[in-house]
Amino acid sequence: MKLFRWLWVVVTLGLLAQGFRVAMFVVPADKDQGDISRIIYYHVPSWAGMGVFFAINLGASIVYLVYRHRNTLRAMKADALAVSAAEMGVVFCTVGLITGSLWARPVWGIWWTWDERLTSTLVLYLIYVAYLLLRRFAAGPQMQTLAAVMAIFGYADVPIVYMSTRWWRTQHPAPVFFGGPNAGLDPSMMPAVWWNLAAWLMWGALIVSFRYGIAYRDEIAQEKAALRALEMAG
Repeated sequence: MKLFRWLWVVVTLGLLAQGFRVAMFVVPADKDQGDISRIIYYHVPSWAGMGVFFAINLGASIVYLVYRHRNTLRAMKADALAVSAAEMGVVFCTVGLITGSLWARPVWGIWWTWDERLTSTLVLYLIYVAYLLLRRFAAGPQMQTLAAVMAIFGYADVPIVYMSTRWWRTQHPAPVFFGGPNAGLDPSMMPAVWWNLAAWLMWGALIVSFRYGIAYRDEIAQEKAALRALEMAG
């Protein structure tokens, strides 16, 4: 297992280095925006990572609700995965908001505008920050159930974020993927997107695997403490 983890680390670092090389030195700059367009090679993977890890949080939360009374061990594993994935989703969402603002300032002349894409993304960010705050500061046996329900309702904003540029005329650029004719990037620029997409998803999965181990051990420790408290009370 340790050998596999180290191999994962090496492959991830290699992908990150290759993604940086292709994004900065191989693919051409945008003919209209110049080198500032290279931010998109990190902006797009951050949105993809956000969607992937919030989806994992959703699935794990549903599994927790299904098994919390039927299979305690499986429920604890699902809950540990849910909180770990949510943390990584918030990290990617934060990177997406920051890189979007860095791109918008020279291109739009502003750091932020309250269009549908940006507003719905900010709402999504705040929902999952609230989820993590609930996990961090709330106590009691119902906290995990409440957090799982909150995750399910919070994920409803993810498709709104994704579809916002299709449903409304926003200032945000057209989708890079599946946006219809003349949407997205020139094919010559796509290798940088694909390399960084693979690299940052691998990085996110690596960090979640570490965080999951810590969260699951915490779940086990809390369960043992609760059982000892019951034995002492009895």
